[in-house]
Amino acid sequence: MEAVLRALADESRRTIVETLALGPRTAGDLASALPIARPGVSRHLRVLREAQLVEVRQDAQRRVYSLRPAALAEVDVWLSRYRGLWEHRLDALHTELARGKRERRRDTA
Repeated sequence: MEAVLRALADESRRTIVETLALGPRTAGDLASALPIARPGVSRHLRVLREAQLVEVRQDAQRRVYSLRPAALAEVDVWLSRYRGLWEHRLDALHTELARGKRERRRDTA
């Protein structure tokens, strides 16, 4: 999981993952989504492959990259321990916002 988190720490690699979430892409397709040279995209793809976030298959002369959701599932399981904390805080925020709206309506009436 540590390799996945390190790989996702880079904005360009997160952009690649987000693009691949829409479906398989060639290296050229991915390069057009980023403001970096193609060799840089290849280096980012290598890091993502090593972290097992993406897989590659040969299609004639092209390499087609796909997202491997299993690597993200491990991070999701780890984050699930903390999700309850955020949900509780968001529920409390929702309550306070609703209370504020009620008070404003009461004050304007």
